[in-house]
Amino acid sequence: MATFDADGLTLERIREFVWEIPRQGEMGVPARVLASEALLEQIAEDKTLEQLRNATQLPGITNYAVCMPDGHQGYGFPVGGVGAMDAEEGCLSPGAVGYDINCGVRMVTTNLTYADVRGREEELVDALFEAIPSGLGGGGVVETDVGTVEEILARGVDWALEHGYAVASDLRHCEDEGMRAGADPSMVTQRAKERGATQIGSLGSGNHFLEVQRVTDVFDETVGAAYGLSADQIVILIHTGSRGLGHQTCTDYLRKIEREHGSLLARLPDKELAAAPAGSRLADEYYGAMNAAINFAWVNRQLLTHRTREVFADVFGRSWETLEMDLLYDVAHNIAKRETHTVDGEQRDLYVHRKGATRAFPAGHPEVPRAYREVGQPVIIPGSMGAGSYVLCGGAASMDLTFGSTAHGAGRLMSRTQAKRDYWGEDVRDDLREGQAIYVKAQSGATVAEEAPGVYKDVDEVVRVSDALGIGHRVARTFPVCNIKG
Repeated sequence: MATFDADGLTLERIREFVWEIPRQGEMGVPARVLASEALLEQIAEDKTLEQLRNATQLPGITNYAVCMPDGHQGYGFPVGGVGAMDAEEGCLSPGAVGYDINCGVRMVTTNLTYADVRGREEELVDALFEAIPSGLGGGGVVETDVGTVEEILARGVDWALEHGYAVASDLRHCEDEGMRAGADPSMVTQRAKERGATQIGSLGSGNHFLEVQRVTDVFDETVGAAYGLSADQIVILIHTGSRGLGHQTCTDYLRKIEREHGSLLARLPDKELAAAPAGSRLADEYYGAMNAAINFAWVNRQLLTHRTREVFADVFGRSWETLEMDLLYDVAHNIAKRETHTVDGEQRDLYVHRKGATRAFPAGHPEVPRAYREVGQPVIIPGSMGAGSYVLCGGAASMDLTFGSTAHGAGRLMSRTQAKRDYWGEDVRDDLREGQAIYVKAQSGATVAEEAPGVYKDVDEVVRVSDALGIGHRVARTFPVCNIKG
């Protein structure tokens, strides 16, 4: 297939798994989709391609707007989208980061095997569900005041280390060591801080989860050993973000940008792409607030790690240190970062917006943690709760194709509303338990229905494309044992 037609848009096949919407009309650059034909058919079913084309009109966008193999429709900017804007002449767009700033995922390894957990899944899922705050609204591992939230916003996981919720190795195995330089708590509104004060250390709802998994396959023994992964091992995946604080921050700045940069907004095809020109007061303020919200999200996941370690120690009667519950890596997938990339043979500073996309820097990159620099940055790709997940390592081709990025998950196929029409939560839960020995516990049956395995794309296919393109190489595959959700 040389071309692909979708609702008035024609994509040209550049090479295997690379499709391009050529630059035309108001587009500043071409748009590219990285997908197999099967995934492209699914991506074309909603407004993803239209949103990707719209994103090419953001000021200063460089090379092309990119959609990952797990792409699907978002608010303004597609989920699975990457856009790199010139740091001097471009812009910062809250919509191209998303409402859940630093929604991300971390993996914790253990020295337990599946045999150690088999027969105790119900005990473990009940204990985790009891201990891990989840669902809408307030309630967290720590309920605190605005002053403490401001400290967390400024310091990130370093705050958790000082207060006994982390160990030094947790910081070394976190993107940016768990603290974004340039975070400015004064740029986060009082309302956002108040929301954060009651939610620090909580899963939230929607697609967020804590999942105990077993490693079923190790594809690269060398990288797997560097990551501390082995077949049949038990690991824990934690997926959540900045909760109400991040959502409020995005909302606040979208409204501010609409008021102050209305002329720019009027030139964009979708108001959800609202952007502040690079170097403007509002762009600088948003960047400071976003970095602070990023720190909040890292602390949020760190507190959930602390509580999970306590649960495992209690259930298995050994300290978490004895269980070797070490952080493998924590990586963000809703973020904008000032990075240096090679464009047309020259080094340029860019604001790389990743919305539902994961940083995937290759071996040797100076921003990869020292422990992994020889093999490449860990990339964690969650699948559905019935299909398993993957650990990849960043690939060298990512620097040319995707500004050092790859997919962030399986990617939705179906809206939450449609999922609740097509699935009954209790049936999904029972089928997973009886058919695949996966134990799921959630605040409501509706949440389980919204996250049914059939709601998501094929994570195996998403990872196959990433691996084939060389933007993220397969290291290991995991499969769910038990899962808790809000």
